[in-house]
Amino acid sequence: MATNDYESGLKMLEELTTDAQQIQDQLLGEILSKNAETEYLQGFLHGQTDKQLFKKNVPIVTYEHLKPYIDRIANGEASSDILLVEPLIGFSLSSGTSGGLPKLIPTTAESAHITATFNKLYRSLMIKHFGDINQAGKRMELMFAKPDVETPSGLKASAVSTRAFKGSSFKAILPKLYSSPFETIFCPDTKQSMYCQILFGLIQRDEVVMIGSIFASTVVRSIKFLESNWKELCSNIKTGQISEWITDSGCRNAASLMLKPNLELADLIEDVCSCKSWEGIIRKLWPKTKYIGTVCTGAMLQYTAELEFYCGGLPLVSGFYACSEGAVGINLEPLCKPSDVSYTFLPNTVYYEFLSIKEDCVTDSQNQVQLNAMSHHEDTGPVDLVNVKLGQCYEVLVTSSMGLYRYRVGDIIKVTGFHNNTPQFQFVGRQNVALGVDMERTSEADILKAVAEAKALLDPLGLILTEYTSYGDTSSTPGHYVIFWEIKPKEGNNNNKNGKELDPKVMEQCCSKMEDSLHFTYRMYRKENMIAALEIRVVKQGTFESLMDYFVTKGASLSQYKTPICIKSKEALNILDSRVIAKFFSPRTPIQDN
Repeated sequence: MATNDYESGLKMLEELTTDAQQIQDQLLGEILSKNAETEYLQGFLHGQTDKQLFKKNVPIVTYEHLKPYIDRIANGEASSDILLVEPLIGFSLSSGTSGGLPKLIPTTAESAHITATFNKLYRSLMIKHFGDINQAGKRMELMFAKPDVETPSGLKASAVSTRAFKGSSFKAILPKLYSSPFETIFCPDTKQSMYCQILFGLIQRDEVVMIGSIFASTVVRSIKFLESNWKELCSNIKTGQISEWITDSGCRNAASLMLKPNLELADLIEDVCSCKSWEGIIRKLWPKTKYIGTVCTGAMLQYTAELEFYCGGLPLVSGFYACSEGAVGINLEPLCKPSDVSYTFLPNTVYYEFLSIKEDCVTDSQNQVQLNAMSHHEDTGPVDLVNVKLGQCYEVLVTSSMGLYRYRVGDIIKVTGFHNNTPQFQFVGRQNVALGVDMERTSEADILKAVAEAKALLDPLGLILTEYTSYGDTSSTPGHYVIFWEIKPKEGNNNNKNGKELDPKVMEQCCSKMEDSLHFTYRMYRKENMIAALEIRVVKQGTFESLMDYFVTKGASLSQYKTPICIKSKEALNILDSRVIAKFFSPRTPIQDN
């Protein structure tokens, strides 16, 4: 991107955020003008495009409401204009790990154009803060494509990331700007793909200026993978021969072109990886790296402590907020800490409305948003983008060019400020993703906050909480909350596999701290013995990798994978329970408010 293009991107951001209301109204008008005669909208608007009629007549819906229409399109029904007029180029598959099964989201050429504009704005911000890294070296981004699913209509359904990887523009820049060859990204075996991408990243270590992946969980997993396989990787570099267990022909062909015997490089990597502590290992192995580019907000906050340990002071940049339904927001201050990140809505991507949440969001001592209720104000309708209130929490609705009308994305956000006339927000959690064993309801945000406060007790022991999830155990009466923790030492490569190094008193304190941090209703029910003591189950290292592998086999994209905050699947629960090495319970009832 030339300097004038970068400056034009920043200018566009200012114009978009200044003229937000006008842009939003214009966008809605264009969507309705194109699609008012479709089967779906015709029943509500009768061919009209008036904004107020749209708000009055078109219902607020979930994916389940639109699924019959989308299924008809996917099944190749001859009737056109079911949801939208513009021809589809395919479907995007949601990740399916944060809120349920994967969804089919229609994709058009227009939505691809919107994504391209979003990417231009994002790149302009990165150039402003880090310079043009495309001129400085290569990106070591861990990328994993999923096979397309062909629908009966002949249209293909792809993960959003896979669709991007297949684009002609990405293929053109890949060899010059990325360390991973195309073949490794599309290798169907994720273990072989991970191994080869790390191998080629090590070979090109002097060229790597940025490291990342879509989500922080993938970056953490790659470092753990390196921690377990660095000796074999060094052997490959030393001999110039890739391991025999790498059987994918594409990976082997790429290795034959790039892998040459390099004893000096192998010895250097071996010296770095064999040190007692892996603190700052990323900066040691890739010394020219300027930042770690990955989403570290929301559910990904749990990975920041471990990433900070590995990255040696490199900035953790959560650059944007997006979902399968569209690109939503951009981080105008990419150098701020993950806990302080706010995203700015982009008014030219989708038309937004916001359902007010009955209880205001609050911010705890660690600047993490929490939410104690997930019900809506019954006396107020949805508000437009520019009419949201500072400090208020909302559920996001979108109307888009992809045939989604007043569609509940399921994300809960808190308005944290404004840039020009456009609101900024923090992600709070997912609607309807909650624990409950009685009449109480505990949100995803409640769990995030409680874990954040409890894991601080591990610091004096030299331990890091690497991953966690939860579920409500109602197999006995009263039911209780179970929190699965995977823990590792800060120093060295020794594994804490048997749980003997865990201080039972500290772990019980962690249980109590979590309970103290949960909402009033939970604490009241605990006091009345309507909920039993919270339990932390410590699992073997590598357990959450196995959990990720399970979800990937069920169709989740590794590039888009997010560890569920709350487990619903019995099979996933069995994976966790089979690897438990220690159990601890809260020894007391939680502290009550005065």
